Amino acid sequence: MASLLRQIVAGPRMRHPEADLDLCYVTDNIIATSGPSSSYPQVAYRNPLKDLVKFLDSEHGSNWAIWEFRAEGTGYPDEEVYGRVKHYPWPDHHPPPFGLVPLIMASMRNWLQDKEAEGRVAVVHCKAGKGRSGTISCSYLISEEAWTAEDAMKRFTERRMRPGFGNGISIPSQLRTIRYVDRWTKNGKHYMERPAEIVELHVWGLRDGVKVAIESYVEEGKVIKKFHQFAKAEREIVRGSIRKEMGFADVAMEVMGKAKEKTKTMPKDAGDVVESQNADGTKDTGTSGLNSTNSELQPEGGDVIFRPSERIVLPTSDINIDFERRNKSKYGGFTMVTSVAHVWFNTFFEGNGPEQSGKADDSGVFEIEWDAMDGIKGSSRKGTRAFDRMAVVWKTPAEEARRASVMVEEPGEGEPVREMSSADWRKSDDLSQDFEKKLGLRADMAASAAVSRANSPGPSTGGSNAGDDVPDEIEGVKQHVPPTDENLLSGVTGDQRDTDVGQAEEATPKEDGGVSATAKKLKNPTTRSQAEEHNDRHGG
Repeated sequence: MASLLRQIVAGPRMRHPEADLDLCYVTDNIIATSGPSSSYPQVAYRNPLKDLVKFLDSEHGSNWAIWEFRAEGTGYPDEEVYGRVKHYPWPDHHPPPFGLVPLIMASMRNWLQDKEAEGRVAVVHCKAGKGRSGTISCSYLISEEAWTAEDAMKRFTERRMRPGFGNGISIPSQLRTIRYVDRWTKNGKHYMERPAEIVELHVWGLRDGVKVAIESYVEEGKVIKKFHQFAKAEREIVRGSIRKEMGFADVAMEVMGKAKEKTKTMPKDAGDVVESQNADGTKDTGTSGLNSTNSELQPEGGDVIFRPSERIVLPTSDINIDFERRNKSKYGGFTMVTSVAHVWFNTFFEGNGPEQSGKADDSGVFEIEWDAMDGIKGSSRKGTRAFDRMAVVWKTPAEEARRASVMVEEPGEGEPVREMSSADWRKSDDLSQDFEKKLGLRADMAASAAVSRANSPGPSTGGSNAGDDVPDEIEGVKQHVPPTDENLLSGVTGDQRDTDVGQAEEATPKEDGGVSATAKKLKNPTTRSQAEEHNDRHGG
């Protein structure tokens, strides 16, 4: 029975034919495996740790070591693998904080390429041995073995997946990281970790009931922290309108494609750019319109600009933009989550840092379409459409960058490599604030009634009005946010907030960093690369 359960859980992944374990040899010296366990009930449906250790001992003697990436906990103590385990954890279904990549690559290289120790193997594992393990396996082949990104991803798919069951690495943000690694490798392996600030967020074709949050990594990358959730007062409608209320019946009609045909043609002057003049005379550039290949918006979509009422300063260059769409029933007090999507990007790479000898641009715009976003647990399943396209206007805050920027170089051969602290191996979750997001019904909870439906504006085409009494469709829905972060959700100007590394000790009033805008044409949006077009069939 246990063997049958393990085969079912492994699903589309290849099992080793001789060991009957969920593992594969990516190359002769890299083994990818799902996370083993030594305790029940996990041991009934995952690789039993004692069987994995027995196999490694019999095939490789003492020439094996483990690299694990599980922020949710390994499922076993280090002593049960003779202490031969390196810890670089980050949350499931997400890309690695890029600051970890040079360290992981160097530690694996030092182990595998030690001239005094022949025949060594590196065993990489996460939970399923697919997304996180595949990202690191491919990154090693690219950065240390001179493989092309395409060949590395193809090899991982061939060795890890059953034929016809999709790609080994399918999460868009993880694929983006592999492209970052390729650029990092080709340009001298320079990486500058520096704080980042979100200036504006532009969303085209926004639907009703969508919440937008800004997140980043903290605690060495083990936790995803929500730094800001946009409130109603922080948005401005620049074109179109969004229906105030959408019940379950309307959601069902939209899912079935039977929504009312109310499309709008994009005006010719939609491709504008905003040059924001700051108080210090510097300029931030971002989109204020859409120059898209799609000439029509979906029904009831509107174009919105989100401007934070206080500065959003993130501790690292890794940024996550998180979307969740909720629709409230007219009767019964239930709310349904109908869309979940997010996207990670890194401002050092989006600012052309590798191509400029580690000196990335101080500002830029990251653009993405809805179909290219990460879905639930990294899959392509996102639910109903929440928007058509978005652009994130970011910059590097000068003062915080001066204090907190760090050049992260790959340690040289034989040099000691810093290891991260491990997560509690007994845990079952990673403590991130987006843990286990999913579609479905939610019951109303009075404890979170202060949360605004930030981007469900009325039919006006201007900014929000102070006296707007639009009902909050997500009022009372429970938020998975620690009490210390309540001020991030309140939308009240002037609250202080902790930005971890590179803090903004006090909230900066809007007039201090006020902007005046002038418009000019924006170039056509960039097309998706080949790697981004990989469709995800299974979570990783």
